[in-house]
Amino acid sequence: MNLAFVLDHLDSIRTYKDSSFAMMRDAAARGHRLFALQQGGLAWNGECAVGHARALDLAGTGEAVEGNSWYRASDPVETPLHEFDAVLMRKDPPFDMEYVYSTYLLELAQDRGAWVINDPRAVRDHNEKLAIAKFPQYIAPTLVTRQEGLIRDFLAEHGDIVLKPLDGMGGTSIFRIHKEDHNIGVIIETLTHYGTRTIMAQRHIPEIAQGDKRVLLIAGKPVPYSLARIPKLGESRGNLNVGGTGVARALTPRDREIADALGPYLHDKGIMLAGLDIIGDYLTEINVTSPTCMREICNQTGFDAAAMMVDAIEDSQPAR
Repeated sequence: MNLAFVLDHLDSIRTYKDSSFAMMRDAAARGHRLFALQQGGLAWNGECAVGHARALDLAGTGEAVEGNSWYRASDPVETPLHEFDAVLMRKDPPFDMEYVYSTYLLELAQDRGAWVINDPRAVRDHNEKLAIAKFPQYIAPTLVTRQEGLIRDFLAEHGDIVLKPLDGMGGTSIFRIHKEDHNIGVIIETLTHYGTRTIMAQRHIPEIAQGDKRVLLIAGKPVPYSLARIPKLGESRGNLNVGGTGVARALTPRDREIADALGPYLHDKGIMLAGLDIIGDYLTEINVTSPTCMREICNQTGFDAAAMMVDAIEDSQPAR
């Protein structure tokens, strides 16, 4: 198969922890051909959606090499996206308008027969924060609004809450506030841009101290281990990029209940790879853009989620 990966800049990829690299390495080991392109390399040429793609060869195992030493790449060649066997959209958020435009281009490619993973319309329709509202039975008390008064009422009711933007990633701009906090007003003003931007408020879940669990779903099925991202001292965010520590754990019965409920729904929508964030017994996010944590789970448990993903691609390849 010819597999095209839409990625961040290749030199920025940290191969020792990157899930896209893990998938590429497994695919290459099976004899599949790899191509890489950046978001800016997507275009519509008046006839079809194309990608300025570079043929990619992996230069090593990626365990210790960084920068441009882990790959060899050809010069970019404009290629109709429907000529690839699969196009994997793995560009990291933020999910801004450029990301939305990319989903439009990828949808045009689908119209010509391209197989895009994850489905661009499904990615657009499932905001990673707001999509949990489709499953209220699994979430903690939550509010979505840009009205300061409603947020203050929510804080008064629950006493300890978390505020976050709807388009962030990696724990950026997430605030935990208490009723006694002296900065409530400025935090709300900053996040809502003085009432012009909608945000999410959630009741604080104390079990965050035991980790924010990432549960991967591949073709509707859960990986049997989560990665619990445990906050460092003095933090209420477990994200690895802000200093959290990742510890792989077998799924709990509640983790499986949530995964088994969401897996078939997401897969039916065209989301082959999703990352559920679960704190304690509560679903907090549904990641559909570029879910990660494959490498950490494999290193700690031996379970190869990247291989499970490539298996799913091989098993699900549509007839051409």
